[in-house]
Amino acid sequence: MVTRRFMLAALSTLAAPALVRPALAAPGDWDTWDAQVTPSNFDLDTSNPWGLHPRFLPTRVQANPDLTPGDVHVDAVARYLYHIQGDGTAMRYGVAIGRDGLYEPGVYTIRRKAKWPQWTPTPAMIEREPEKYARWEDGMPPGPDNALGSRALYLFVGNRDTYLRIHGTPAPRSIGTRASSGCVRMVMPHINALYEEVDTGVTAYLYPTEGGTL
Repeated sequence: MVTRRFMLAALSTLAAPALVRPALAAPGDWDTWDAQVTPSNFDLDTSNPWGLHPRFLPTRVQANPDLTPGDVHVDAVARYLYHIQGDGTAMRYGVAIGRDGLYEPGVYTIRRKAKWPQWTPTPAMIEREPEKYARWEDGMPPGPDNALGSRALYLFVGNRDTYLRIHGTPAPRSIGTRASSGCVRMVMPHINALYEEVDTGVTAYLYPTEGGTL
């Protein structure tokens, strides 16, 4: 059961250069890529070609009534994302979070949503791991191999973009781990479903990895 007390306490390589592929993709490309990353006969509750632990499959659970419908809560301890529904339930998804020292708990606003976004590493990422990120300093084109995957929800504090995202990943087996450079990762068909349900302007709570309050 998702309770407020629980949530507060617990909570390669693309060889082609960017000029060969457009930085912005047309909706027709989106449909093709969606089909490419979605298993045939996909069922949100049961499909698991990625070999995820069953607890990371999407599940509807009971939510405490004092949680605001529409908001998103990320339990960094259990590696769950909860999307609060208006009927007193929540949809729960498995996620991956940032590696040690890179995960940033806090209270954010989802101010932007994007389908098949371009991804650009931050200067801090390039400085930290130039061998991995420097070649994408002008942006990685959208597509199934893009680091943000098929959908992205952009986290802001006020009007400031934090560069933190809740996004799809081309590395689905990272779900349940600490693997990212700070963002919250989801399996692409899972975030495709979440994306359609989340409105801009809602609050996203990213809880500490040690538990406790924000």
